[in-house]
Order: sequence, then C-alpha cells, then structure tokens
Amino acid sequence: MTTDNKYKVLLVEDDENISRLFSYNIKKSGYECELAVNGREGFDLTKSFKPDIIISDIMMPEVDGFEFREMLLNDPDLRAIPFIFLTAKGAEEDILKGYDLDIQEYIIKTASPKIIMAKLSAILKSGEKERIKAEGEVQKAADSMGAKVVPDAFPNFDGFVIKHWHVPFHNIPGGDFIDYFKIDENNIVIILGDVMGKKWGAWYFAVAYAGYVRSAIRFAVQSNEKITASEIMNRVNASLCEDERISEVFVTLSVVLLNKSDSTANYCGAGDLPIIYYDGSEASMIKSKGLLLGFSKDAGYEDVEIKLKPGDELYMITDGILESRNANSVPYENEGIIKSIKQKSDEDSVERVKREFTEYTQGKFEDDVSLIYVKMN
Repeated sequence: MTTDNKYKVLLVEDDENISRLFSYNIKKSGYECELAVNGREGFDLTKSFKPDIIISDIMMPEVDGFEFREMLLNDPDLRAIPFIFLTAKGAEEDILKGYDLDIQEYIIKTASPKIIMAKLSAILKSGEKERIKAEGEVQKAADSMGAKVVPDAFPNFDGFVIKHWHVPFHNIPGGDFIDYFKIDENNIVIILGDVMGKKWGAWYFAVAYAGYVRSAIRFAVQSNEKITASEIMNRVNASLCEDERISEVFVTLSVVLLNKSDSTANYCGAGDLPIIYYDGSEASMIKSKGLLLGFSKDAGYEDVEIKLKPGDELYMITDGILESRNANSVPYENEGIIKSIKQKSDEDSVERVKREFTEYTQGKFEDDVSLIYVKMN
C-alpha cells in the first residue's frame, strides 16, 4: 500500500469507454488507478506501479488476459498480487480456465458499479486481514525468540548523554539495528546498522548482523589488544565474507567507540551515511571511506578520531531520514537535518529533530527511521 493508505489498482482494458467508466468508479471510491491497454503494457506497469490488485480484460490485442496472467505467475515478485478477470464472456470454459490460473474473482462488464466496487473492496480487505494475521504470527515468534534489534533503554555512560530515536517502516520491524556495548568504565561502543530492504525480510538479516557485531566486539575484548572502531569493523567484515547466507546482503554500518578518559570518539563506517559533528556553532559531516561489508576480505577499514569537548554533539542516522520526502516530493536530505541540529532552542535536541522531521514529512516515513544522539557533558 502507498504511504497515504490508498490502495493501488491496475486496470488493463483495451476498450476506452469501459476503461474510463471503471477507472472513474475506482478513483471515486478512493483508490489510486493506473491504466494499460494490453497484457504486455500491463506487465511492465505492474513492475513499476506495484499495484495492490489487478483487474484485467481477457480479450485484448498483442497479449491477452490469460497470457498476461501467466506472465505474472512466472514472476516470483508479482505472482502474489490479487488478480480479477474483467470479461463480457460468461462461458464456463473461460471461467474455469481463469480459476486454473489462480485468480480471485471474475467480474462481468455489465455488472453495476456498486457490485464491482463491493467485490474489489472485499478482496482487498480479505488480503489486508491475512497480512495482519501473518505479521502478528511473525511478531509473536520474534518476541518468543527475544530477538531485538533496537534496545528499549538508553545506555548509562558517565560524562555523556546517549539517546536514540527509532521508527520501523509501517510499524513493522525492519532492517535498521542499534546496539550499545559497554566495554569498561571508560569505553562504550555504539552501533548503527541498516540492512537493505524493509520489514521482516530485512529484520531477519538485521538480527544476524547485530549478532556478528557483538561477537566481533567480544573477540576484540578477549584478545587484550587496543580496541578501535576499525578493528571491530574488520573483524565483522572477515566473518561475513565467510558466511554465504548474508555476505551478499547489502548493509551499511557505523561504529563509534567513545573513550571517556581521553574525550575522543573513534569512528569507522562501512558504506554508511556520514556522522554529524556539532560543536555548538558549526555542524560538519564526517564520512568514512569504508566499503560495504562482505565485499572484500581486504577492505582495510580505517579510523577517524574526533576530539570532543563539553557540549559537543554527534548524530548518527540511517537513510530513512534523508530520503523521506515532503508533500512536494522533496527529500529531507542533509540540509534538513543540519538545519534542525543547528537551530538554537531550549527544546531537547532529539525531540527537536524528531518534531521537525515529522512535520516536514507529515508523518509519512518511507523507510525505517533511526537516529543516535551523543552529547559530551
């Protein structure tokens, strides 16, 4: 579904009068509607428009409705979209052939608009109920595993304020993950990752990646060597290159090691967005040059050391913040977040960014949204 909760309907019909009549009633009922004149055009539009349901005529030039349906069934990304045949023919063999192609319903072109829209609404509502039920079952399974990719509480690290803000896409756990690992009284590791994709498919890999990062930190601690952000990143990368299950899954990762004794932030990134350093007057983007994880065993990740003083702030963000758009489809991007950070007020910094970003996008986020805030007292 689209971000404003309108269902998207693809109508494939070569008769212009019928197409106009049906599209008028579909839009009047509050749905988005795109039109195609044959199965070939309908197949191409399905891939770009990503409809919630397809209504297609049978008798059409070039590629007819049956052929169009078979094309969809042969595409694993499109086969599950609910499908309705629109036809003037009521012959038994045509109806049986349609149901053999796993369609949801037949609609006769001469049926009243009320009947047509009632059938369309019933199929969409039924699919929505099944989706909610399935998501609920997955959520129960995830809860029973105790697998969380974002902690409920903020860490307590003397001398610093550390907070995060996280909103999963459509309130379904997804690919962003946040973690904190307190090494000792002087050092804490802050992790922000973003697995490509959305919802449960990305969440599964986020759980796996979060586990790899924690294992890399434990190994580094046990080795009694000096721990750095780049060492953690290199260990994670080496492990991923040996795991075929997730080595080809795109993920960005930011690692920040705070050291209280020398007032430094040791940063390393892998294909991530820059972190933002704000000294009270200027906000600068600090970008690492690290490759995406799992692409090369010899990635050679390097550290960026930031010397902190009281009042300095660090912001770590995922692309859900920069890529979400306003009503005019203009992304929030770097300028938006920098403007929010630099705005002087008595309002809590995280609450200010959260409020301004939500107002800018009218609360319609286009991906998982994650932000980690660090301030030295």
